[in-house]
Amino acid sequence: MQVIQTAQNKEERFAKKEQTFQKSEMNHNASLTIDQTKVYQTVMGFGGAFTEAAAYTLSHLSEEDRLKVIESYFDQEKGLGYSLGRTHIHSCDFSLENYTYVEEGDKELKTFSIEREHKWVLPLIKDAVKVRGDELTILSSPWSPPAWMKTNNDMNHGGKLKEEYREAWATYYAKYIKAMEEQGIPIWGVSVQNEPEATQVWDSCRYTAEEERDFVKHYLGPILEKEGLGEKEIVIWDHNRDVAYERAKVILSDKEAAKYIWGTGLHWYVSEEFENLSKIHRDFPDKHLLFTEGCIEGGVQLGAWHTGERYARNILGDLNNWLEGWIDWNIVLNEQGGPNHVGNFCDAPIIVDTKTGEVHYNSSYYYIGHFSKYIKPGAVRVHHQLSTESIQAVAFRNKDATLAIVLLNETDKEENMTVEVNGMQSSVHLPEHSITTLVI
Repeated sequence: MQVIQTAQNKEERFAKKEQTFQKSEMNHNASLTIDQTKVYQTVMGFGGAFTEAAAYTLSHLSEEDRLKVIESYFDQEKGLGYSLGRTHIHSCDFSLENYTYVEEGDKELKTFSIEREHKWVLPLIKDAVKVRGDELTILSSPWSPPAWMKTNNDMNHGGKLKEEYREAWATYYAKYIKAMEEQGIPIWGVSVQNEPEATQVWDSCRYTAEEERDFVKHYLGPILEKEGLGEKEIVIWDHNRDVAYERAKVILSDKEAAKYIWGTGLHWYVSEEFENLSKIHRDFPDKHLLFTEGCIEGGVQLGAWHTGERYARNILGDLNNWLEGWIDWNIVLNEQGGPNHVGNFCDAPIIVDTKTGEVHYNSSYYYIGHFSKYIKPGAVRVHHQLSTESIQAVAFRNKDATLAIVLLNETDKEENMTVEVNGMQSSVHLPEHSITTLVI
């Protein structure tokens, strides 16, 4: 058994050591038992978002340092092994400003062009693919239709899509997918709308569950099919867990809408009601669950430890409730937690100081890595049983038959734990405020 550990009170990250299993019984209070005969979901992988803010921030580094950051995420050996990505269809709050891909009033979308993305976003994605040595699974999401398509005539501050532009807006997604693929970047799927229940001071647009259902059923699904893009996946909701079940129930209960839908996208803001994912899976077992966005709000928190623990707690909670993939928000931000065109500054696992050129790796980078480096795409979750509530765990069997087990200790006290696999046992020491991955 290989033990990989990151602890607050120890300097080394991803510290490795080897341990053996034995038949004799351990006498620790805490124990973890793995049962590989009981299996759950297959995981797609882990990743982050290629925002304009991230790409622009990275452009301030030397080419060598920029590539090092990209490698630290996407290299399958030296980095976190990211396999998923997310893009925004024209602007979001983590863009330098509001922008679209068409001229105002162009209902036929004749002026459609993703030229702006050639400057920062496309080079970042292409370099990430090159570093990974394999295609990425990319989800693309809109934050708002162009202002002239909306009831409030503004990309920001909510508003709704005007009925007369539903066809044009659905066609916009198809044009975006084709434009990206002309650049050699396959798009796996799209979400209908980022955070459709939020009126934000940045790019936002509201849909009720019924409006989202009908847009997919009558416009987005059929138009993607008509455009030869019927194999592209459609993700609904793309918002918080708190009311995810109620939302999914309205939309997925409609067979005509559901036939176009791959599954439900989730964010972590507001609540940690992980059980809502299991409720969706229980009622719609043929549909899927994907975490599409989460970040630490309120600006940069260099050196903070609770931020990494929040990531791990949320990843564990979701994976233990049928989640299949996990996408972080901005992969990189600047020293302020931006750029963001409305001052909605946040933290990111990697912070680049654009004034000094320093690159800071936050605790969240390492905590995500304890999952993404060892739980590979195609891994299947297997059953685990814990005898303590002070430790959290999840276990996966990779395609090569190795087991990857992640153990989170968020408490102020260390713990010694017995791990039992196939009737054999080993002892693992879990320092306070630590995360440990076991590879067996």
